[in-house]
Amino acid sequence: MAYRVLVIDDETGIREAIRMTLEYEGYRIEEARSGQEGLDKAGRTSYDAILLDIKMPILDGIEVLENLKTQRITAPVIMVSGHGDVHTAVECTKRGAFDFLEKPLNRDKLLLTVRNAVRQRSLEEENTELKEKQEKEYRLVGDSELMRDLKSQIERAAPTKATVLITGESGTGKELVAREIHRRSSRSHMPFIQVNCAAIPEELIESELFGHEKGSFTGAVRKQTGKFVAADSGTIFLDEIGDMSLRTQAKVLRVLQEGEVEPVGSATVVKVDVRVIAATNKDLTEEIRNGRFREDLYYRLNVIPIRTPPLRERKDDIGILGQHFANLFAEEHNKHPKKFTPSALKALQDAPWRGNVRELRNMIERLVIMGPNDTIDVTDLPAEFFRAATDIISSAMRLNTLQEFKDEAEKAFILAKLREHGWNVSKTAEAIDTPRSNLYKKIEQYGIKREGGGGAFAPPDGDA
Repeated sequence: MAYRVLVIDDETGIREAIRMTLEYEGYRIEEARSGQEGLDKAGRTSYDAILLDIKMPILDGIEVLENLKTQRITAPVIMVSGHGDVHTAVECTKRGAFDFLEKPLNRDKLLLTVRNAVRQRSLEEENTELKEKQEKEYRLVGDSELMRDLKSQIERAAPTKATVLITGESGTGKELVAREIHRRSSRSHMPFIQVNCAAIPEELIESELFGHEKGSFTGAVRKQTGKFVAADSGTIFLDEIGDMSLRTQAKVLRVLQEGEVEPVGSATVVKVDVRVIAATNKDLTEEIRNGRFREDLYYRLNVIPIRTPPLRERKDDIGILGQHFANLFAEEHNKHPKKFTPSALKALQDAPWRGNVRELRNMIERLVIMGPNDTIDVTDLPAEFFRAATDIISSAMRLNTLQEFKDEAEKAFILAKLREHGWNVSKTAEAIDTPRSNLYKKIEQYGIKREGGGGAFAPPDGDA
């Protein structure tokens, strides 16, 4: 890709010299003979860098720079100054100019400065794209009463410095809540450091959290900065804190009480200013009773308790979440956007979702990638999505007789196989090794209706 550079200078010779130098290196150059012409062009076209002369009639470089900032034109501006204007050029950099070049222009200096400017521009654009992608990916989606309440709690908690303890089942979005609290806080421009306490071996977690000195233990070949120091002035998210050892819990408590970190093998402490957000899927009060979690740490963490509700408690959000994930993955995997049929949405809402939002997300990604059509119907849902054997047994155990149990199991089996074979009775009968006429009798006996708006099945001589 050829970078586009705008040169604003009232001297034809200067413009031509810059053009020749930069075009030879592959840049696309556009010229403006006055400050106003430069502003007009910068307002119409996106440039990767702007070279701006300070001394120009009518509208000088300083006024142009101020106008560019007012118009929120983000291209890096390189001021071009005569010998007597160096002080002014330095002042311009304080006002937001990227750098300045002194006349007569040095070719190598010109190329280096422009290269640095467009590189910064590229990095800023990549950073913006990354932030936008993260905002999409980590956005809390849903408009149910429970989600509105959760968002309200986040809004109240975020501006404070208080520690937060997020509880909830696996897959309910505890990390998303932590990120949203950080994003809405005054620390949002500072680091957000995440630590999965369950994924780090016990012998390494202290070093990971607090750092260590070189030679402090076998394998410590270099000094390591801990996560708490890396999160200084920002937020640290301690995920699965219920899996942390009692020894490490004591050190975390010290950070919360004193704001001090003691690296492994160090005789000195490091002062840190870190907001702590912790999360767990365990009942910490039960862990305290069993001697596995410190009560004093629990009260330090549980200043603001937030619970993430399981998906089965907010089924009204499943349609919105499903479409959100479908759009997200269609963009990520370069697929056509997909829509859900009403029967597919109903099936999604009726599911138990033991894995919660994470399970839903993973299944939607699979459907977006593997689905052959632009719509997702109930027949596209994987066979294992429908009632598992444990669900059948669980519900059947409430029945009174052996025959009722057999009937319930048989109905669930036939229903799952019909879905698996796209509601084609002939294929289903062949797959389960039973006569087609017998399968129709069972369908009628159990009152099974075709999902997806098809209603009742056709009689035996007009196969489905």
